[in-house]
Amino acid sequence: MAMDVNGVSIETDEEGFLVNLSDWNPDVALELAKGESIELTDQHWEVINFLREYYDEYQIAPAVRVLTKAIGKKLGPDKGNSKYLYDLFPYGPGKQACKIAGLPKPTGCI
Repeated sequence: MAMDVNGVSIETDEEGFLVNLSDWNPDVALELAKGESIELTDQHWEVINFLREYYDEYQIAPAVRVLTKAIGKKLGPDKGNSKYLYDLFPYGPGKQACKIAGLPKPTGCI
């Protein structure tokens, strides 16, 4: 599968995750978010940027429990909880946020 972003064809797998992580940029994120019916706010970008930094450091997309704990540590307890993350990414902060961030599907996500 593929999607068109600014005239460039970006290859995705059957679930909409990027095949080549290096294809990601903010415009690709906006297009992926549109496909998920999410309008990205500053709060979304904060989580997306956190995920990308986490992936750069550990070379793995965090599962929801790890993500929640790590965000709480860095961004504060008001953001490091499941309710906050599910409000932003209703179909699962692990899977949906990682997809928009251009990362692989987290291990253990269905």
